[in-house]
Amino acid sequence: METIPDRYAAAVAEGRLRPDPAQEGVLPELERIRTELSQPVRKGWFSKAPPPVKGLYLWGGVGRGKSMLMDLLFDAVDAPKRRAHFHAFMQWVHTEMNAARARGVDDAIAPVATTLAKDVRFLAFDEMQITDITDAMIVGRLFEKLFDAGVTVVTTSNRVPDDLYKNGLNRQLFLPFIALIKEKLDVWHLQSPHDHRQGRLAGAQVYFTPINAEARAEIASIWEDMTGGATDPLILTVKGREVEIPAFRNGVGRASFYNLCAKPLGPADYLALAEAVRVLVLEDIPRLSRSNFNEARRFVTLIDALYEAKVRLICSAAAEPEMLYVEGEGTFEFERTASRLREMQGQDWAAGRG
Repeated sequence: METIPDRYAAAVAEGRLRPDPAQEGVLPELERIRTELSQPVRKGWFSKAPPPVKGLYLWGGVGRGKSMLMDLLFDAVDAPKRRAHFHAFMQWVHTEMNAARARGVDDAIAPVATTLAKDVRFLAFDEMQITDITDAMIVGRLFEKLFDAGVTVVTTSNRVPDDLYKNGLNRQLFLPFIALIKEKLDVWHLQSPHDHRQGRLAGAQVYFTPINAEARAEIASIWEDMTGGATDPLILTVKGREVEIPAFRNGVGRASFYNLCAKPLGPADYLALAEAVRVLVLEDIPRLSRSNFNEARRFVTLIDALYEAKVRLICSAAAEPEMLYVEGEGTFEFERTASRLREMQGQDWAAGRG
């Protein structure tokens, strides 16, 4: 069996990764988890599930390679497994709990945990963050049941465990979950000085105009480089509505102008999107005018949300920012959007996002 360090070394030798001492430091921990999960589960007829292999909480700044390292582990583990973006996972949990309540189940968390424990031994989560009080009240009991059932958890996060749900409503009720994380997972700070995601884009063009075959090819190449050509969508639930990012992987989303601005979305939808992605590839931004005023207004709101959240934007557009909206109501207001689009092309844009 090829070890995690072997896989990492091969990726470096092939030029797919740049060597990073901080990343190399966590490889033995990943290999420990892989090795222990490769052992068969020994359980008697009437005994409780054996304790899970101790998992990992890998946290650090954006672009340090957390998701890449988790993928190395996930691909190498030979056990029933599931990988999900944490936001999408919690949406699945809510759906399953609603279905359980509809069946008359009093404790709706129990069947969700039972289903997961039956199907998987290893759960991998990307970008754990808790911002919703409902999620905060659910995760503690859910994870406790998963650990009791022998499920191993590895998760990435931009926050140290003590900062999860920071300043949240009734946060004292959430503190036992933080204690549980520290007990069941090794907490590892990935302290790399390198932002590999920014490095991948450093000096690279991120705004492509006009929209032609060359622009499409450039964006396709960037997408392949950053995500491996991912095609799985991310569905966000916002106030009962579904907002779809058609393609998503490791915090990088891809959508067209039509997907996000031709549909009746509002500020809450765009704020949720900006929270879920670190990089957004937005394609086919048309010229804007009174003929598509509603779409233009949504586009302005989207860019404001991305700007405030310091999301890295890669896009294709029909014209340079200053020439996107040149006639009709709203041209004056669009000047700020054009300025922001220019600023967001900067090499150091979003470098401070944590």
